[in-house]
Amino acid sequence: MITYRNRLHLIAGLGGAALFGTRAEAAANYPRRPIELIVPYAAGGGTDLVARAFAESAKPHLERAIGVVNRPGGGGAVGLSEIMAARPDGYKIGLGTVELTMLPHMGLVRFKSDDFVPVARLNAEPSAITVKTDAPWQTLQQFLDYAKANSGKLRVGNSGTGAIWHLATEALGDKIGTKFNAIPYDGAAPAVTALLGGHIEAVAVSPAEVSAQVQAGQLRILGVMADERLADFPDVPTFKESGTDVAIGTWRGIFVQKRVPQDVVDILRTAARATANEQSFKDTLKKLNLNWAYLDGPEFAPQVEQQNAFFGELMKRVGLAR
Repeated sequence: MITYRNRLHLIAGLGGAALFGTRAEAAANYPRRPIELIVPYAAGGGTDLVARAFAESAKPHLERAIGVVNRPGGGGAVGLSEIMAARPDGYKIGLGTVELTMLPHMGLVRFKSDDFVPVARLNAEPSAITVKTDAPWQTLQQFLDYAKANSGKLRVGNSGTGAIWHLATEALGDKIGTKFNAIPYDGAAPAVTALLGGHIEAVAVSPAEVSAQVQAGQLRILGVMADERLADFPDVPTFKESGTDVAIGTWRGIFVQKRVPQDVVDILRTAARATANEQSFKDTLKKLNLNWAYLDGPEFAPQVEQQNAFFGELMKRVGLAR
């Protein structure tokens, strides 16, 4: 005879099996409708360009299309918060950036870096200091000398308060013992537009985000915050070559919030791997002067953890942590 307690256990077991079956079925049929790819920055910047290249090249590898949705604001906080708060079914994913390891240290968001699961890293870029072609500084050293002699005067645009290009500016000022007037925008593209309009003196964004204007002769990259010169800009020196040992940059990759079922994450990982290795994706990044830097999720996760610790310490040192 089945006792009352055993009956409860049986019902609970059947309920758990039904729930498991529902999840397994959902994963097996995933995706059944279009997927939203949230970009935490404005259209036209490096993160947006990577997202659109990925969405286009992913078409052969997912049964439903990926639609790119821009959610700029707060140096990435608005879009990243939306990704974290999404329903855990895999239909709203994100093009996450290094800011998800930085914004929590500023007390600007309710999430932490471990609220996200990395699916794949797609790209990595260093910061660079770029000015107008007719600016009075022809070399990086001239720019740094002026910055030291005129603390707080140089207006340097970035992609938002607490975003990586803002922190790159702060790290540079910390390294050379001066202050910059950091001006936030809702992404790199609006910052570059402000530079072209003469509203600021420089931007600290990636080389890819100014490459079109550099090729058109409107802007000049003075230096890159990388360990080595970039293949696409071989004439641009690194900061280390000028005696300023600073190397800082961003990465961009596919993330989901941590409650998404592992089966769905695995489907996305498989699709991301195939997409990243599509020649069309590599060719698009190269055309945009963006670096292909694929890593599978489990290999990417330790870098996210390391960057979270690194930026936590750096932000304390420059007075941005709360």
